[in-house]
Amino acid sequence: MSIDIETAARVAKLARIKVDKDELPELAHAFNDILGFIEQLGEVDVDGVEPMVSVTPMRLKRRADGVTDGNIQDKVLKNAPDAREGFFAVPKVVE
Repeated sequence: MSIDIETAARVAKLARIKVDKDELPELAHAFNDILGFIEQLGEVDVDGVEPMVSVTPMRLKRRADGVTDGNIQDKVLKNAPDAREGFFAVPKVVE
């Protein structure tokens, strides 16, 4: 696939990037370089290679999936400007 000057101008317009007309050939060339690199990546043989989640072989720490109330209601409400009966108090917004 090749990007011409008109396509580069359209991409710049869609991306809302102001590009002068004399800079469009350079932009089209840059787009073509990027597409060429992507085509090179498509030629790599990846059969039998598992997808990676991270570059380091680490497992995420697991925790028990249990429902709790947090046991920190007092700490949470301590910073509230107005708290009543264990809840945030907010002004009425519907008349």
